[in-house]
Amino acid sequence: MTLRLLFISLLTLLLFSNQAQAQKDERTVLEEKRQEILQEIKQINLLLFDTQKKERSVLSEVEDIDKRIRAQENLIRITNRQANLLTREINVNLKKIDQLREELAQIKEDYAEMVVKSYKSKSRKSRIMFLLSSRDFLQAYKRVQYMNQYAKYRKEQGESIQRKTVELQELNKSLLEQQKQKQALIAENKKTKEALRKEKEQQEALVAELKKDESKFASQIRSKQKQADEIDRQIDALVRAAIVNSNNNTGADATGGSSSTFALTAEAKALGNSFTSNKGKLPWPVTNGVVVKRFGKHRHPQLPNVETFCSGVEIATSTGADARSIFDGVVLDVKQIKGANKLVQIQHGSYISVYYNLSSVSVSPGDKVTTKQQIGTIAKNPASGKTIIKLLIYKNTTRLNPADWVYRM
Repeated sequence: MTLRLLFISLLTLLLFSNQAQAQKDERTVLEEKRQEILQEIKQINLLLFDTQKKERSVLSEVEDIDKRIRAQENLIRITNRQANLLTREINVNLKKIDQLREELAQIKEDYAEMVVKSYKSKSRKSRIMFLLSSRDFLQAYKRVQYMNQYAKYRKEQGESIQRKTVELQELNKSLLEQQKQKQALIAENKKTKEALRKEKEQQEALVAELKKDESKFASQIRSKQKQADEIDRQIDALVRAAIVNSNNNTGADATGGSSSTFALTAEAKALGNSFTSNKGKLPWPVTNGVVVKRFGKHRHPQLPNVETFCSGVEIATSTGADARSIFDGVVLDVKQIKGANKLVQIQHGSYISVYYNLSSVSVSPGDKVTTKQQIGTIAKNPASGKTIIKLLIYKNTTRLNPADWVYRM
């Protein structure tokens, strides 16, 4: 093999290796996302569709189906990306196989020439005559070196043929496996699209029912929003009261503090800094669940004239599930919301996490809690059959988006 061909082969191999590694990393990320979405769909089916309901709400059905449709659309997008990535990997492998075949053909050609030359001078007598015909000892020594190097090169060429042959066989096997994976993804996508089509048909029927009496359903949503706003006002008042009470009970070594900010001890400051450094890494307040309402203002997808607001995140979970603390802290207060269920406030330095809609509580004010410690049982709605917890996070009296703090929420 010429030096130029060897250089091209090494360069091509390096290029393919880097490209293959990058595609492997992307494939791993995509597969992780696909598994997350599959788990999300499983949770949606389990927590929103398998609950025993005493009454069926059209609004609730539309919202639940909309969540499943969005999850299925995400699954289709990820699966398409996986299939496209496999197509690129297959094309890369096909190019690599062509390259290897060219290299193998060149190696075999070079090897064949060596075999012919070796055959012509294979007799021991001819090799001895080749040495004896040397002009002097130095030339004879160089000829011995040449014969040894030639024999070594011939052996290396033979081994190279074996390696390239094995590599070609492995690539062919890999190619077949990639083609199988691609077909499996295409089949899965086809199945998901069919499920999505049926979901959309069902949603269209429900939306048509909503449109028949839009004002009635809009009124229902606004009424529920008023109830939620009233509960938010109560929670905000409880947070402010808890801060004032905490400041009154704080030792003299505390710094700062007012009616709306905590006076923090050195220990509380350190805890708050630790909470801050764990932003985006905090655990969910339940062991398994699916977000049904997100923080902030939202326009209703089917009733564009209706806007809702959520002060935290609402998570559907399994019946009888326990709420758990999202971080180490101290229980500020336990309260019964007027006309609703209980809540627990936990202080993490200048931060407060609030867990609302608990039927029972297993902690008391002043208790120190640890991350993931159970703090109470989440209430089940007797009408809808759903078990939903609301998580709020405050920095002093300012509401924060829990999704920014909790891992992959």
